[in-house]
Amino acid sequence: MSTNADTEPTVGIELTPEHPIERIAELAALAENEGFDIAFASSHYFNRDPFVTLSRMAEATDSIRLGPGVVNPYETHPVKLAAQTATIDEFSDGRAVFGIGAGDRSSLANLGIEHERPLRRVLETFDVARDLWAGETVSHDGTFAASDASLNLEPPSGRIPVYVGAQGPHMLRMSAKHADGVLVNAAHPRDLEWAAGQLEHGLDERPADRGAFEALAFASVSVAADEAAAREAARPPVAFIVGGAADPVLDRHDIDREAASSVGDALSKGDLTDAFDRVTPAMIDAFCVAGTTAQVADRFDAMLDHVDGIVVGSPLGPELEDAIERASEAIARVRTSRQ
Repeated sequence: MSTNADTEPTVGIELTPEHPIERIAELAALAENEGFDIAFASSHYFNRDPFVTLSRMAEATDSIRLGPGVVNPYETHPVKLAAQTATIDEFSDGRAVFGIGAGDRSSLANLGIEHERPLRRVLETFDVARDLWAGETVSHDGTFAASDASLNLEPPSGRIPVYVGAQGPHMLRMSAKHADGVLVNAAHPRDLEWAAGQLEHGLDERPADRGAFEALAFASVSVAADEAAAREAARPPVAFIVGGAADPVLDRHDIDREAASSVGDALSKGDLTDAFDRVTPAMIDAFCVAGTTAQVADRFDAMLDHVDGIVVGSPLGPELEDAIERASEAIARVRTSRQ
């Protein structure tokens, strides 16, 4: 499916700056020590700033790649995003990656921002960013405007890898054609198999000079010693995933549309407790990798039939440090079994 020749799966982690920056930096250092390849700082307007967080993560680590996972080109001008990412690349001695996506429609609506032409906006954003990182002066008139824009710094890596956050067919195909990688917003092998088919269409049109392409599952994961505790911790992220899930995705997992709508309705009313209570076991099975280390390893193994690696995403587990260690152990088991 991918053009990435490496047989060793890439393993990343999403760290959410809902916690103090110093704790996120400590978790990044732990992830590096546990063998993770990439650490993403998630971006939501109501949490701490991802780029400030990434700068502290860079100080606390030595080799792990770092990037926003993912920013959107609506809240912040795309040229500014390019500058911020280049700054992280400079500060981390060339370890930056650029996680870019269309953003969450409901969150943008909270800020009065229209979610217009998302696929085009994402593509134009990283096209312009690449030119800026190459030292070019850019004028652009498309889904956003820029006139004689340039950066007063050169990222040491020269070409920062671009990973597109994607779920729908068009964004998946575009990422495979134009980006360096994709962060597939899915945790179930069935969804990843479908996504791989969409990526194949984009790869068929990928110019040869684009180089290797890497598909990563950006998956909600909850791992703990106790299965019940892991599944309970999965309720909040699964509620938000279900609330925004398209009908074809729900149908793929035989999830009742009315049950999913009730979760979404509770979220829209701000009744989070009710929304979380409405999450069913089937929803957790479909939208989160939840369970013990052994159970998570089994699911990771099935997922890796369709992608080149896995980003361990929120909530991680009921105890963050323990969850990072257990997720690392789960990946190690998979790597051993696939040798």
